[in-house]
Amino acid sequence: MNILVCIKRIPDIAGQITLDGAETGIDESGLGHTMSSHEECAVELAIQTAAATGGKVTVLTLGPAEAVEQLRAAAAVGANDGILIETADPDAFGPEDIAQVIADVVRDRAEQGQEFDLVLLGNDAADTGDFQVPIRLAYELEYPVLTSIQTLSPTDGSGGAAASGGIEARGIGPAGAELFSVDLPAVIAVQEGGVDPRYPSITGRMKAKKAPIAEYDAPDPGAGNPRMRLELPPEKTSAVTILGEGPDAAPALVDVLEEIGVLR
Repeated sequence: MNILVCIKRIPDIAGQITLDGAETGIDESGLGHTMSSHEECAVELAIQTAAATGGKVTVLTLGPAEAVEQLRAAAAVGANDGILIETADPDAFGPEDIAQVIADVVRDRAEQGQEFDLVLLGNDAADTGDFQVPIRLAYELEYPVLTSIQTLSPTDGSGGAAASGGIEARGIGPAGAELFSVDLPAVIAVQEGGVDPRYPSITGRMKAKKAPIAEYDAPDPGAGNPRMRLELPPEKTSAVTILGEGPDAAPALVDVLEEIGVLR
């Protein structure tokens, strides 16, 4: 089973987050870059599924030249090759544009004899909160689509393992655990929580440096980015109350313990 995993170069949001001047994106100055937890799990599921079926994993990203770093990070844990759709201004591409670009690459590769049985994406964009690309991509390719999926198992339609045929997918929905069976090819949006992404080994990092990366020039965005503005949630504040010093604090401590139900 040959699998395409679409990833995105995003700011590492472990630090202080501020918005850019237009308030349509994150100010990336001073921040490192990574891929989202959803996409790390998508890469891991792709590697496991390809290994079980004798297939290969290709990772794709649309972004600046520096986004090759994320492609090689995926190669370091087991992806076979990568595709960089290079643009100096990835923020100019809206979800509709991104889906169109990915679909064009999928069709181009199919014409070259490399068909993808499965296309995996993160369930949503970690930096902007967009949930649209997997749905739009499936619509463009006329593939079935599943979202919020956490684990995958290849099937041949009768419960057995096969290199192609179908996928059994499990995820968490509003009512709890959900199980789906879908024919291939298909688009699946992966949510973190079902697998633990592996860490790259030294050998993996060395191999990643030699992994083939195909480069495409991104077309001009058609629909453009419709995002108006982002809002940062209010900062969570905490307060500290000094009960007293030494023995004088004991009565106040007892009052607090009684208030929270520890003492009755």
